[in-house]
Amino acid sequence: MGMLCAVSFNRYGRLYYLDPGDLRPQVGDRVLVPTDDGPEVAECVWAAQWVSEETAGFPKLAGMATERDLERDELQRRRKAEAKVAAKRLIRDHDLPMKVVAVDHVPESADTGTGARTTIYFTAPHRVDFRSLVRDLGATLHCRVELRQLSARDSARVQGGIGSCGRDLCCATFLTDFEPVTIRMAKDQDLPLNPLRISGACGRLMCCLKYEHPLYQKFQASAPALGERVSIPEGEGRVVGHSVPRDSVIVRLDADGSRLSCGRASVCGSRQAYEERHGPASES
Repeated sequence: MGMLCAVSFNRYGRLYYLDPGDLRPQVGDRVLVPTDDGPEVAECVWAAQWVSEETAGFPKLAGMATERDLERDELQRRRKAEAKVAAKRLIRDHDLPMKVVAVDHVPESADTGTGARTTIYFTAPHRVDFRSLVRDLGATLHCRVELRQLSARDSARVQGGIGSCGRDLCCATFLTDFEPVTIRMAKDQDLPLNPLRISGACGRLMCCLKYEHPLYQKFQASAPALGERVSIPEGEGRVVGHSVPRDSVIVRLDADGSRLSCGRASVCGSRQAYEERHGPASES
C-alpha cells in the first residue's frame, strides 16, 4: 500500500503514474517527472492519494515545477511547433510521401555536454529516402535531427484518440506491447467481418479482439452451443443466443416461445451434446 498520483505531458494525453514521495500535488499543479533526457514538466491530473497496490516499483516525482522550469518547457513547446512547421514545408518541397505525426525536442544540456536534438516521427506507405531532407532540416533548425518512421499502430499510440467504444484508445492508455490480431478472433467473438466495424483508429484490427479472446474461448468451451436443447429451472428449451460479457445464454422455451437470459451455470445441456464436445463422461 502506498500513494500514487497521475500526470500527463499533454492535454488529454496518456497518463503516467508516479510515487509523489513527500510531495502532495493537487489537480492542475505542474510537477517534474524524471525521464531519460532529464526532468520534464507535466501536469497533475489525479491528486496524490492512497492506493491498495504496492507502489515500490513506480518512479518518484522529481519535484514541483518552478518558474524557470515552466519557461524552459514553454521554450521547448515553441521549438517543437517550429520544427513541425519546418518539417512539413521541407517534406512538401522534397515531394516526399510522408506525414509528420509528432515532434520531440531535447534542448542542449550543460550537465551532460550533449547538444540539442530534434526527433521527428512520421508515417509513410513505404520506405523513404530522407537523407537530403535530414540535411535541410539540420540546417534550418540548427541542431541534430533524427527521423523515425512509425507503423500504423505506433502512430495511433502517439497521436491518441477515441475508439469506437467511446473510450481513449487502448494503445494510448494501458497497452505496452502490440500482439498479433487475426480475423479468426473476430469470428470466434461472433462479430461482423466488416472492416469498418472491427478496425481501430489505426486501420488495423482492434487490439481488444486479442485480449478479450481468451474470455470467449473459455465461455464457448463450457457453454451449450447454439441450437442445443437445454433444461433450465423455468422449463425445457433451445439455446438461441450467447452473451459472453454477462456469462449467460439466451434460451427459447418450448412451452410458450418466450426467451430468457440465464446464467451459464444454471443451464443444463443434454448428455449427448456434452459427450460430443468433451468425450464420454466417467461413471462414478
